[in-house]
Amino acid sequence: MSNRVYNILFHTHTISGIIISAALYVIFFAGSFSFFRDEIVGWERNEPVSEASRLQAVDLDIMLDTLAAQKELYGRDISFTKYFNERRINVNLSASKDTTASEEAKKRSFFYMDTDNFSTYTYASNYSIGEFLYRLHFFAQLNLWGTTGYILAGFVAFFFLFAIITGVLVHWKKIVSNFYVFRPMASLKNIWTDAHTALGIIGLPYQFVYAVTGACLIIGTSVMSPAVVNFMYDGDTNQLYEDFGFNPPKFKMANEHLLETPEINQFLEKATSKWEGFEVTTLQVFNYGDANMKVGLEGHTQYDLKFAGRGEIIYNVLTGDEEHVVNPFTETSYLDAATAVITQLHFGDYGGVPLKVIYFILGIVSCFVIISGVMIWLVARDKKHIAEKKRKFNAWLVWIYLAACLSLFPVTALTFVLVKVFLHDFGPERMTDIYHIFFYSWLAFAAFFVFKRDNYFTNKYSLISGALIGLLVPLANGIISGNWPWITFPAGYYHIFIIDVFWVLISITALTIGLSLKRKAAEKSPVKIRTNKSNVNKDVGADTLSVGDL
Repeated sequence: MSNRVYNILFHTHTISGIIISAALYVIFFAGSFSFFRDEIVGWERNEPVSEASRLQAVDLDIMLDTLAAQKELYGRDISFTKYFNERRINVNLSASKDTTASEEAKKRSFFYMDTDNFSTYTYASNYSIGEFLYRLHFFAQLNLWGTTGYILAGFVAFFFLFAIITGVLVHWKKIVSNFYVFRPMASLKNIWTDAHTALGIIGLPYQFVYAVTGACLIIGTSVMSPAVVNFMYDGDTNQLYEDFGFNPPKFKMANEHLLETPEINQFLEKATSKWEGFEVTTLQVFNYGDANMKVGLEGHTQYDLKFAGRGEIIYNVLTGDEEHVVNPFTETSYLDAATAVITQLHFGDYGGVPLKVIYFILGIVSCFVIISGVMIWLVARDKKHIAEKKRKFNAWLVWIYLAACLSLFPVTALTFVLVKVFLHDFGPERMTDIYHIFFYSWLAFAAFFVFKRDNYFTNKYSLISGALIGLLVPLANGIISGNWPWITFPAGYYHIFIIDVFWVLISITALTIGLSLKRKAAEKSPVKIRTNKSNVNKDVGADTLSVGDL
C-alpha cells in the first residue's frame, strides 16, 4: 500500500469515526441493555414470564370471548402476535368487512393484552424502560418528522461499517503484532492506541456483524423502501408489501353468520403438533364469525433445530382442512431465511441469557473502543504546534462529548430506580413520564460534568455515581414489590432475578474500576483558558491527559 493510499484510508477512518462517535456510543450503550429488554420489562411490571406465557400456551378462546364482550368482532381480521418474551401480546383488529357493522366496528384497533388477567393497554400505557432503551438504540425518539431518527441510525451504521473496513486496512500489516502490545508506562497516545487496537480486534467480528445487520435493517426499511416505492411502484406501498410477502392474505366474506364459532385453540394445538420444535408467534383469524372464517398461524423453528426456518399454515375453520402450508424445515424461502438470519444475528435472541451476557460485554467493549478512538484524536492534536484556538475547541469538544456519553450509565441506573419507585400505574402518561425522567436527568448529569471541565472527574465519578445508583435498583425492587433475589430465584421468576443480579454485578464492577482510577501528574499544555478577567488560568492539557489513567 502506497503512503498516499494509507494516508487517505487513515484520515477517512478518523473522520468517519469522529463524525459518528457520539451517536454510535449511544447506539451501543442502549443496544447492550436492549439485549435484556424482555427481562427488564418483566422486572419493571413485576410480571414473571413462564412457559405459560408462550403463544401456544395461551387460551385464545377466552381472550376472544373477552374481546367479543367489549367490541363488535364479526367480519374483522384479528391478529394475536407475540414478538417478545413477555406476558402481554399484541392484538390487532382490522376494520369490519360487514357493511351493516357499526361505525365503531369499521375502525381499526391496536392494543396489548395481558395473557394472565386479559387487561388491555395502549402503546403509551404499555411503555417500559426496556422498550425505551430498545428504541433509543435506533433513535426512534427523534422521529419528529417522519423517520428522522431511523435514517440517522441507518447512516451511523453505514459509516460505522466504513470505519471498520478502513480501520482494518490501515492496521492490516501490524494487526497481529499490535494486538499483543500494551505499554502502560508509555505516552498517553500509545496507551490509548494500544487499548483501541487490542479491544477493537477482540470485538471486530461482533462490530462488523452489527454494522452490516444494523445498516440492512434501518436503511433497508427507512431509506431504500421509500425510494423503491417512489421509483418502482409509483408510490404504491401496498403493492410493494404484496410483492415481498409482507401483507397478510385476504379472504372474502360469505356474509353468513356462523351459528357457533369454533374453538381457536384446537388449530393452535394442530400447528404445534404438526412439526416438532415449531414455535407459533402469530395467530390470525380472518372473517371472524363468518362462514368463510379462516385461521392462519405463523412461526419459526427452535434455533437449535434450524437457525432460520419460517413456517405457516392456514386452516378452513368449518372443515378443519389445511388450505396453505409452508414447512419451516424444508420450504423456507430465500427472503424469509435472509430476513431471519439478519434479525436473529442483530437481536441475539437465539442463544438464551448466556449469549445475551456475551453480547452485552462486547457492546460495552465497543463503547470503550469508541471512547479510546476519540481520545487518540484529542491527544494527537494537543501539541504545541497546534494553534491555541484549535486546542481550546478540541478540549471543549471532548469535555462535552465525554459528559454526554459517560453520563448515560448513572442516568440509566437512576431511570430504573425512579420508574420502579414512582411509576406504578400504566396510564397514558407513562411514556411521557419515562421520557422526562431519562432525558432531564441526562441533561442535568451532562451539564454538571461539562461545567467541571475535567475528563478525569467525568470518567471517575460517572462510574462511581452509576455504580452507587445501580446498587439501589434491586433494593428499590425489593422494597416496592417484595421481590428480593432470594425470593424470585426459588420461585422461578428468573426474568426479575436476572435484572437484580445484573445491576449488582455491573455496579460492583464499575465501582471497583472507578475507585481504582488515580490522577497522574501530566505535562502541562501551553494552552490556557481564562475563567474570568483575573489572571487565573485553567490548564487544558492536565485535564485531557489524565483520562488515560483508565
